[in-house]
Amino acid sequence: MMIPRVAKPRLLDLLQRFPAVALLGPRQAGKTTLALSLEEQLRPQALYLDLELPSDRAKLADPELYLSQHRDRLVILDEIHRLPDIFQTLRSLIDHRRRTGKKDSQFLLLGSASMDLMHQSAETLAGRIAYLELTPFTAAEVGGTSPSAPDALWLRGGFPESFLADDDEGSFEWRTAFIQTYLERDVPALGPRVPAETLRRFWQMLAHNQGQMFNGAQLAAGLGVSGHTIARYLDILVDLLLVRRLQPWASNVRKRLVRSPKVYVRDSGLVHALLGIRTQEELFGHPIVGPSWEGMLIENILSSLPATVRSWFYRTSAGAEIDLVLEFGPKNIWAIEIKRSISNPVPSKGFYIGCADLQAARQIILYPGKESYRTDPRSEVMSLDQFIKELPGLARSKKL
Repeated sequence: MMIPRVAKPRLLDLLQRFPAVALLGPRQAGKTTLALSLEEQLRPQALYLDLELPSDRAKLADPELYLSQHRDRLVILDEIHRLPDIFQTLRSLIDHRRRTGKKDSQFLLLGSASMDLMHQSAETLAGRIAYLELTPFTAAEVGGTSPSAPDALWLRGGFPESFLADDDEGSFEWRTAFIQTYLERDVPALGPRVPAETLRRFWQMLAHNQGQMFNGAQLAAGLGVSGHTIARYLDILVDLLLVRRLQPWASNVRKRLVRSPKVYVRDSGLVHALLGIRTQEELFGHPIVGPSWEGMLIENILSSLPATVRSWFYRTSAGAEIDLVLEFGPKNIWAIEIKRSISNPVPSKGFYIGCADLQAARQIILYPGKESYRTDPRSEVMSLDQFIKELPGLARSKKL
């Protein structure tokens, strides 16, 4: 089954406006598939190189010489972290092309994001590069494929091989192998030296604490390591786009606000694989069911937002709490509560207190049902699909 990617129009737009574009995302999210479809569409004006292949890396033994021979083509460099020293050459070639009056895009760089890669590309190619994150499949992409697609997306997650597996057991086996490969091969290949089993235990701890505030001291005690080491482990998984760190609202100096971030394993299918949950029946009977649902909705929302929108959660020591706060502008704040109940999706009193604190322009409760309605003059209940349709500026590209 071929599922059109929402990111493709954004990518084409960025390629028209920037001499270099970096397509980032975790492994197996579909970056190579998207790049190859683009190469086929633009052929012969596009050239694809897989830098994991020794034969393609050999072509770039003298990168300036090789790339200069393809100045009129879009050069796609997959697994760019394999040649971290190439960025200076790319800058020189881009600047030369600018001096000759040619402004069309030259390079599409693919990578499983790492801090070193992001830092080096941003520093060397400042003003010349745009970034676009390709997430695994979202609800907007799979919603029309079948009536069962939303439930499958929640259980299996959005990684294409997992979502499109023949059955739930095959999907679970793929995700288990994916986790093992990341721990044993991909993390060491990107530089960090962390024992695979220790990082697995940490990842499982985060899954057990899905959507909870990050308690580094507690996690450090559980693993027998220092707080500094725990912070480094979290940085690694966040950097690899496998974990999201949602920061607390920090602008209201009159309130006693919590300061620790909330942490989510970004793909719900990985949450379930880390916890050994194979089927929807097992998921419904597991304590993680609510936090898993919340995490999936938050990830779908944040992956659909323009980069100009800031996201937070809100919690005070007095009990005010909002699952997700979207700041479209100083006077345009949306407060979002996530409920898994269809029959009674009513927020707690703390949600309304938080909305008053922030003077929220919209108060939205997301639930699994289809119908949209109001519970009071200010509070709207709606599905994720309806909410995504209402987000402003979806056609705008994400420039990081």
